[in-house]
Amino acid sequence: MFSATILIIVAAAVSLVWALLQFLAISKVEIKAQPSDESTALSSGAGDEETTARLIEIYEAIYEGAESFLRAEYTICFWFVTLFSGIVLVLVMWGTGWNVPSGVFTALSFLLGALTSMASGYLGMKVAVFSNVRTTVSAQKPGWTACFNTAFRAGAVMGFALCGLGILMLYLTMLAFRIHFKAPEDWRYLTECLTGYGLGGSVIAMFGRVGGGIYTKAADVGADLVGKVVHGIPEDDPRNPATIADNVGDNVGDVAGMGSDLFGSFAESTCAALVIGSSIGVSGGWDAMVFPIIVSGIGIFVCLLASFIATDLKPVKGESQVEEALKIQLISTTVLMIPAVYFAAASYLPDSFDLKATVGDDIFTIKPWMATVCVIMGAVGGLIIGLITEYYTSHSYSPVREVANSCKTGAATNMIYGIALGYKSAIIPVLVLAVVIYGSFTMCDMYGVALAAIGFLSNLATGLTIDVYGPVCDNAGGKSFKLILIL
Repeated sequence: MFSATILIIVAAAVSLVWALLQFLAISKVEIKAQPSDESTALSSGAGDEETTARLIEIYEAIYEGAESFLRAEYTICFWFVTLFSGIVLVLVMWGTGWNVPSGVFTALSFLLGALTSMASGYLGMKVAVFSNVRTTVSAQKPGWTACFNTAFRAGAVMGFALCGLGILMLYLTMLAFRIHFKAPEDWRYLTECLTGYGLGGSVIAMFGRVGGGIYTKAADVGADLVGKVVHGIPEDDPRNPATIADNVGDNVGDVAGMGSDLFGSFAESTCAALVIGSSIGVSGGWDAMVFPIIVSGIGIFVCLLASFIATDLKPVKGESQVEEALKIQLISTTVLMIPAVYFAAASYLPDSFDLKATVGDDIFTIKPWMATVCVIMGAVGGLIIGLITEYYTSHSYSPVREVANSCKTGAATNMIYGIALGYKSAIIPVLVLAVVIYGSFTMCDMYGVALAAIGFLSNLATGLTIDVYGPVCDNAGGKSFKLILIL
């Protein structure tokens, strides 16, 4: 069996290489209007050269807007992170009896977490803008496969790049800190210093998700108000300049902001599991202590294998298969994670190890199968919540159609029915969370809860792929509509 270090670094490298290969596959799509039949044409009556020029013009306008927004946002983030890292340095040193190494390492991990989160968000924006115009071009080809695969691969670039970069930076930081904290008894302090990594990711997530989210919603609502309400023109109409801001918002809020947000969640949950389980290193060694990162590394291989289902084994050939393909991604990765986590726990965790209860003096004796169950509960719980969310938000099912029908009797009934349905949709997810937390806490105390959180994010690469797929397609559709109205 490979050591944990080899497994984790190889998983991160494979993830980054796979993201690069997906990007190269997307780049082969040339930005050029193609001769097509009337049903797939981007314009009627205009030549291919004129259509291509307009398409590039719209693409460059969206790219310039997204680049400008992130440059302005990340400038503020940089100065905030620089200032706050000094505060972290002083507070940690003060709280540890002026222990200089602890303060320096925590501040350094905070900076690394923040910079990695910023890099992930910026990379996501670049890939999304680069890909959505090529999704528009691919949509001109007969069938649905080329268009779906282009958008899906765009999501895969973001998903695998973020996961690979996050795991690699986190683990390399741990290896660097291990030079100072050599003894297993000192690894507890190593993991405590590592908490700055999660905090740094969360700080950028706050700026990216909240700042980018407010921007995209303000642009979206503003474009609808001035277009639909004031002037009575359709959404994405090129006569409304706010539609460009709307498309920019999709990239900086729903892609860059969401990427930073999920990176923060990944970093926080991983660091929490490492801190709580740091004492495992004394009895089980380094490989056992980094088991949470091993789960994330195995998740990369699982997500990579499952991605072939959507692009090769069962390609999308019709509109009704799009939703099914994305759903199969979530289900297949969750199912494959179950045996993968079991073998990882059996290989890297000791036959049994003791952990002190978070509250009280009780000692928990934990076996590999118990840790496996905690991770699986999180993974399956995440799948259930995802499927329930889809049921309440997809037009394929009755709840959304019932909300649409309620609009026929006025805005008041629409609001009442929509709010009531929102409350109803939260019942099962809350119960699932309660069961997962109670079950994992009963088996492994807070370490079990932390492992369940790792399970929720074990197929993060696939989750990000699906999340980015949406804004890419949204932008591609907006470009197509603008061209149809312009030409």
